[in-house]
Amino acid sequence: MKKSEILVVGAGINGLVAANYLNKSGVNVTLIDQSERVGGACISEVAQINGKNFHYALGASVLGLMQDFIFEETGLSSVLDTFVPTHPKLVHFPDDAHATMIYRDAAELDLELAKKWGERGDVRAFREDENKVIQYLQKGYRDARPPSLSSAKEILGDELTKLWITGSARELLNHYLTSEKSKMYMAMTISESGPVSLDEPYSAFTLPVMDSGSVFDGYYGFVKGGIWKLTEKLGEINRTQGVVIQTSSKLMEVDLEKNHAIFISPEGEKEHKYDVIIFATDPKTALGMISDQKLHTEKKYIGSSGKLNVVFKNPIQWKDATNLPDTDTAFRFLFSVNSIESFEKSTLSVLDQNKNYDPGYMQIYCEGGAMRMMNCNEPYDRIAVFMKNFSLNNSGADLQSVKENALKKLFEYINNPEDCIWTRLLTPRDLKDIFHFPGGNIDHTVLTGGQTFSDRNFSSDPENHFYRLLDNENAFICGAGTYPCGSIAGTPGYMCSQEVTKYINL
Repeated sequence: MKKSEILVVGAGINGLVAANYLNKSGVNVTLIDQSERVGGACISEVAQINGKNFHYALGASVLGLMQDFIFEETGLSSVLDTFVPTHPKLVHFPDDAHATMIYRDAAELDLELAKKWGERGDVRAFREDENKVIQYLQKGYRDARPPSLSSAKEILGDELTKLWITGSARELLNHYLTSEKSKMYMAMTISESGPVSLDEPYSAFTLPVMDSGSVFDGYYGFVKGGIWKLTEKLGEINRTQGVVIQTSSKLMEVDLEKNHAIFISPEGEKEHKYDVIIFATDPKTALGMISDQKLHTEKKYIGSSGKLNVVFKNPIQWKDATNLPDTDTAFRFLFSVNSIESFEKSTLSVLDQNKNYDPGYMQIYCEGGAMRMMNCNEPYDRIAVFMKNFSLNNSGADLQSVKENALKKLFEYINNPEDCIWTRLLTPRDLKDIFHFPGGNIDHTVLTGGQTFSDRNFSSDPENHFYRLLDNENAFICGAGTYPCGSIAGTPGYMCSQEVTKYINL
């Protein structure tokens, strides 16, 4: 019996995961990407520092949203070393004399937030209810079952479904919390993909989604050598399994009636016959290749996240360091606002085309410290600073004053700022230009009402064919713009692969 031919377009994490599972199911898989290497936004870049090549994460920096079974079943767990900080996260607000510790234990956290932020709500109930939603989501991921409100209500009940899925983030936070600072800390993920209001329907759902990874039990960590090793190794695993990977290959044309595609590779123009085509790309690319028609509802693409890569010639000496052994690896959060209303204002301000940047918060990922914990001794220390809020107007190279002010704020928490020897700022404009993200959005489309949960698809019949692309029977899509989201998880790729497997086995 002739094996089915699957063409996967896009060799980011979702394309690599989809190819891995489909190949193991017994079909022939060809994976193409216009870039010269696999990885999508999970790749490294080289900086020339003191005459030496130094690798840093160009796109994603941390791993956390991947499911443990994907990490195991793809073979990644046997070829990668990882590290997850157990140190409490450290949060700084402008008027705080000392950092607030975000403990993993809900009871400890309850006491800490009451002491530092005057929290009088029920933090433990917040975590317990969030965990119920996360367990519901994770079972859906494992079973490759797309979400629905009916299943959510059946498992979670009407109240939790309204609070955590269909409701607004403001309603959710007000239900459990009283402190402005508690609410701002919890609300960070709401605007992670783009400028989303706390009052948007379904904005509450972003909170449990961003904690729904199981590879590190809902926490975030690091890959030895750099997160780009994850996609590099998965590319190697796939090649060993028999996946045909062709990089520097740009898709030019797709004929859905004849089931063939034309792409340009270094060897010239190639025609490829397929039984199924999967777009592990951004939705605009996929839709542009197969259809001129617009979706029934216009999608929101605008992103507002930037990233500042910072390199030090010596290990960073943090002013908030503790006596715990992994203190140099702790996630740190620096807020520039002091109230939930100022948080909301700065989030939405970049929708104004005349606005380039409005400080909201910084998330600091201590990559170099984590490498040292894994005995990966690099010549320099490095951190990645995830920054909010940018517009799409300018590249990082054009915002020198923004970078200088960000470094000034960062250096307030460091004892040896003079050891900083290299920096690079990336904005949504850079992400759009480098990775072809529509609107410079790290999740391709904004996580908001109408394009999250059961609406995060591009199918004309999502109830029966969730990852199908419009009404094309043998065309599918599984990029970061599909359920659940992006963030180097591979979950859309896995879930799509299971739907495709069912389709070809009919």
